[in-house]
Amino acid sequence: MSSVPSDDVSLRSSTFNLKILLLLSFGHLVTDIYQGALPAILPYLKDKLALSYTLAGVLLMAANFTSSILQPVFGHLSDKKEKAWLLPVGCLAAGVGLSLASLPNSFESLLVLVVVSGLGIAAYHPEGYKTASFFTGEHLATGMSVFSVGGNLGMALGPLFALGVITYLGFMGLPLMLVFALLFLALLSLQWGFLRRAQPLSAPGKTPAAAGHPGAYLALFLVIATVVMRSWIQLGLMTYIPFYFIQHLKGDPLYSGKLVTVFLLGGVAGTIFGSMLADRWGHKEYLVYSLVATSLLSPLVLVAAGPWLFVVLILVGMALISTFTVTIVMAQRLLPHRLGVASGL
Repeated sequence: MSSVPSDDVSLRSSTFNLKILLLLSFGHLVTDIYQGALPAILPYLKDKLALSYTLAGVLLMAANFTSSILQPVFGHLSDKKEKAWLLPVGCLAAGVGLSLASLPNSFESLLVLVVVSGLGIAAYHPEGYKTASFFTGEHLATGMSVFSVGGNLGMALGPLFALGVITYLGFMGLPLMLVFALLFLALLSLQWGFLRRAQPLSAPGKTPAAAGHPGAYLALFLVIATVVMRSWIQLGLMTYIPFYFIQHLKGDPLYSGKLVTVFLLGGVAGTIFGSMLADRWGHKEYLVYSLVATSLLSPLVLVAAGPWLFVVLILVGMALISTFTVTIVMAQRLLPHRLGVASGL
């Protein structure tokens, strides 16, 4: 693997590098395929192990805690020292945990795999966002949206891929999902030396005046509160849709997966256009508008039917998930010297 001179890396890390951003975005896509697949396969896990709804909820809680709540911990580790190895290890752990979930014959073994997958997801995200920020140059919001779209697509495709594998190969064919992680590791190895030498862009005027000000901590708290609320709503919808259509309506599992996919694809579109609107209207203003829209649209999921349900889910996904990149950029500007922690929040 050829070496890259340090001065060349410094130059490249100060410019918009779409090639590296797309690579990191693909890793984000793969990692979030596994995160998005868990709620979709949960009904099958429940039936195979005869789990109660309480134990099924414990699995989701464990997945959410390890994949989301622990992200700032990995972000803190990332800020202390270069931790590029979290990218391949995190993605691989996420894939192994989810792909092997069809094999255990006990709840305890399944829980271990769910935790392993969750830890992998938690490890990849802050390091991924931190590394991506090194290659955005002056176009931070645009570059971060490239990285974020990969995650949104992964969450959208996860249920579809998992339920597709189960539909055509059976539940025991789930280990085939590991192929995605192995493909990313192969592609990542081609750019590994370059990624490890990347440095954050530091130039005069880069640190916002609000950073370090007492008011910045209140602003950061509000950003975190928004992220938590958004995550609860998103996880709730992704969990509710498969259970409702498979368990209560006895519907086609593949159809329920399509509904979740449509919801998350709406988020992909929202991420792209939301970043543009946030740059025009302001980040804070866009957050307010999107939260109001989400509050008005979400209850319609319970009453919409037929094609209208797809329309409602697209709109809810656009309004809700579009704030993801905006909150990451806001957090990184509030914590410019703790990019890993800010990305993990």
